[in-house]
Amino acid sequence: MKTITLKVNGEERQANVEPRTSLADFLREELLLTGTHIGCEHGVCGACTVNIDGAPARSCITYAVTCDESDIRTIEGFDDDGLMSELRQAFSTEHALQCGFCTPGMLITARDIVERLDEIDDERIRVELSGNLCRCTGYVGIVNAIRGVIGRRGEGGKGTESAPSPKHHVQPIPHSPAPSASAPEQSASGPTETTDVGGKMTVLEQTFTVNHPRDVVWEMFADLPNVVTCMPGASLAGLPDEGHFAGLIAVKLGPIHADFAGEGDVELNDEKFSGAIRGYGLDRGHSSRARGEVNFVLAEEQDGSATRVDVVVAFSLSGTLAQFSRAGIVNAVADRLVEKFAANLEAVLGETDGAQSRPADSATELDMGSLVFSVMWNRIKAIFGSIFGRS
Repeated sequence: MKTITLKVNGEERQANVEPRTSLADFLREELLLTGTHIGCEHGVCGACTVNIDGAPARSCITYAVTCDESDIRTIEGFDDDGLMSELRQAFSTEHALQCGFCTPGMLITARDIVERLDEIDDERIRVELSGNLCRCTGYVGIVNAIRGVIGRRGEGGKGTESAPSPKHHVQPIPHSPAPSASAPEQSASGPTETTDVGGKMTVLEQTFTVNHPRDVVWEMFADLPNVVTCMPGASLAGLPDEGHFAGLIAVKLGPIHADFAGEGDVELNDEKFSGAIRGYGLDRGHSSRARGEVNFVLAEEQDGSATRVDVVVAFSLSGTLAQFSRAGIVNAVADRLVEKFAANLEAVLGETDGAQSRPADSATELDMGSLVFSVMWNRIKAIFGSIFGRS
């Protein structure tokens, strides 16, 4: 057992919990907050959505022990919230619920959407809702309710109440018209500017070092086919044509196999050793869509004998795989992907015969399930280590 302290709906709680206990079970069985519903228990349906440190999260795949010192807000904690009252009334008026099982999680997600989204756009609302499933309504009433609340708040101005900022460094990019193409500016801490790609997206920043001079690494990055050989699950449909390319990313998640076929563009700045890759993809088998942008900057390290690669990734997912753009685990999964990419890049750059081929560690299919399991297993070991290390 592990003792945790957390704030739930504004009240500080302390409890002894087993490391395997999910936050959803803890809330329902220990605190009797049964407004948090449990559906799939795999983080897919969104019925168990609660706010953790101001950000929506799935409580069924979040361990209670990982929420130590966190601020949790369940649907019961919004009884006196003005915005939630507006949404509840709108859901009733627009007939946005039937059986009601998905409604608590749907309302928490809807509140987050209204807090962040300034534009009235049905397609955008549907993308934002893609991690919350409803088997009854067909979503029309739900979308109408959210659009109506956004519209009324836009006419009267946003309320003063807002959710606290999330602790995790996963946040949406504010929507603005796409600027002219340019590479990100470099600073001492890495890339600080990300080109908007037409909507609110999840943002991740990553940095890794390659033990080769910057000119050598840049030559590699300027050759898109060779870069793609280092990316797990990625392949090109042909040679790029003036920076435009078509390709495929194959993803495996348990029994789900998704093939995102799409197109994109590459822009490079030789003077700043920086570039941007923008693209989109569609998996017709599961009606999943992905779009994103990668900005990177190369900086000299170790007196020029090594290169630091600073990367900013912005992406959005809709459909079956959408839940992975919202879970807090996405940062840890991204770390693993960057490790694989960096190792593959080192393997290609380290070849002495000049013949660059696909690295041995470069998988033909990106196994998301294996990555997620690996991250979760390391977290479990860390939790048990902290418990028995003190005993």
